[in-house]
Amino acid sequence: MAQNSRVRVAVDAMGGDHAPEEVVKGAVLAARKADVEIFLVGSTSILEQELAKYRSPNGSLIRLVGAEDFIKENESPVTVIRNKPDCSVAVAAKMVKSGQADALVSAGSSAAAAISAIQFMGMVDGVYRPAIVGSLGSFAPNTVMVDLGANVDCKPHQFLNFAVVGTVYAKKFLNIADPRVALLSTGGEESKGNWAVREAYQLLQNSGLNFIGNIEGNEILSGKANVIVCDGFVGNVLLKFYESIGGHAGEWIDRKLKRHPPLRALVKLLFNRLFQATKISDETEVQAGGILWGVDGVVRIAHGASRAPQIANAIESARQAVKAEVIESLKSELARLNQGGRS
Repeated sequence: MAQNSRVRVAVDAMGGDHAPEEVVKGAVLAARKADVEIFLVGSTSILEQELAKYRSPNGSLIRLVGAEDFIKENESPVTVIRNKPDCSVAVAAKMVKSGQADALVSAGSSAAAAISAIQFMGMVDGVYRPAIVGSLGSFAPNTVMVDLGANVDCKPHQFLNFAVVGTVYAKKFLNIADPRVALLSTGGEESKGNWAVREAYQLLQNSGLNFIGNIEGNEILSGKANVIVCDGFVGNVLLKFYESIGGHAGEWIDRKLKRHPPLRALVKLLFNRLFQATKISDETEVQAGGILWGVDGVVRIAHGASRAPQIANAIESARQAVKAEVIESLKSELARLNQGGRS
C-alpha cells in the first residue's frame, strides 16, 4: 500500500474474553486517535447495538462486516475453521488476502488466528511456521525475543527463520542497522543446549546474520544481543514470568513494610510511579509486539483478556506494521539469506 494512504484493519470483533463490548470500544478509541479505517467483523445486529453506545465515534472510519459464526469457549480452533469457514476470524483473514484490508487483529484464540492466517493468507516463501516477536520493554529496550509461543517443538531451520524475523523487527522498530543475534542456551559454548539448539548454532553461524553465539538466561536483559532466539515453549514461559515481575515485586514490598505504615505508603507511591505493575506488560505490546510473523500479511494477536485500551493499542501496532512494510522487508531479508548475502 502507499505510505500516505489510510491503513485498513479487519478486527475479529467476536474474539476475546470481553468481546464484543471491549473490542468495539477499543475500535472506537483507535478510530479517534489514529488515521485508520476499521472493519468490525462479527454479528452485525450485535455490533450495531454496541456501536450505538458511542456518540460520534468517527463512524465513517468504522464499518461492520457480517460473520454470524465465531469460535466459542472450549471449541477446537481447527474444527471450527474447518466446519465454519465463515467465522469472524476467518472472514477477517480472507479480507486481508483479498486486499479489502491491510491487517488482521484478534484477541480470540491465538491458534484460530494462526490457522486462519495460514489457511487463507498463506506463508511467506521460505517460512514454514509463523512466529511471535516481543520487545522486552524498559529493562532491555533494544532487545527482542522470538519465538514467544507460536511454536513449541522446533527444528533447527526454524531457529534460523526466527533469527531473520527478529532481525527485520529490530531494524524496522528499534532502528538498529545491524542487529546482534544470539541463541538462548544453557551455556555460552557451541556444544551447549539440546540437539536442536546445537544444530541451529551451526546454521546461524553460517547464515550471514550478525550472529554472536549463545547467551544464557542471566544475559537476557544485559543488552548483549538485540535479537534472542529460542523455541516458543521457552519464550512463552519467559515472557509470562517477565510480565509478572512488576505485580509480584509490588506485593513483596507491601508485605515487607506492613509494620511501617508511613514508609510503606511512601515506598508504594514511589514504586508505582517508577515501576507500575502493568508497565512491563504494556511495553511488550508497543512497536508491533504480538505480530504473527511469517504469514503473508500483517496479523496482530492481542491478549485474550484485553480491554478497550489494549485493543486500541493492537490496532495501532498493526497500523505501524503495515506502514513499516514488514512483510516486504521479511521477504527481502529471506531472499538475501538464500543468496548467501549479508543481512
